[in-house]
Amino acid sequence: MKIIGIDPGLVCTGFGVIDSSGNNLKVIDFGIIKADPKDSLSQRLKTIYDDVKEIVEMYKPSVMSIEEVFYGKNVKSALLLGHARAVPMVVSANYNMPLYEFSSRKIKQSITGNGNATKEQVQFMVKNILLMDSLPQPLDASDALAIAICYNRNFKI
Repeated sequence: MKIIGIDPGLVCTGFGVIDSSGNNLKVIDFGIIKADPKDSLSQRLKTIYDDVKEIVEMYKPSVMSIEEVFYGKNVKSALLLGHARAVPMVVSANYNMPLYEFSSRKIKQSITGNGNATKEQVQFMVKNILLMDSLPQPLDASDALAIAICYNRNFKI
């Protein structure tokens, strides 16, 4: 089973695709989708849509997992992040792909055993879990792989 994890962002959206066979996990691909911060909001959302759609068509994952919005003090930032989250959610719906959402804390807990882990600690554990030769870079891509692993660990495929 292929799982795609998405770490949404308006300028940098992380993606990670893994293959799961029970407890055996293998990296298929990971990286970031870069939108030009000078572009309009609608153009950035289109860039994210086009790239997520292309990744889904290329790898044909069975399920998508995505990070939930973190509700901080800055309401405007949370609303903008909501736009970025909506795009992969629409792609998931267009391909009749089940979608699962996880809080940042749940992802960190699933990967490191500590819901307050740093991004670097998550990155280190992702490398170890997926038996990678080097740390997955950048952090947005590492987080996306963690989100995909989180789905596997919480639903024991």
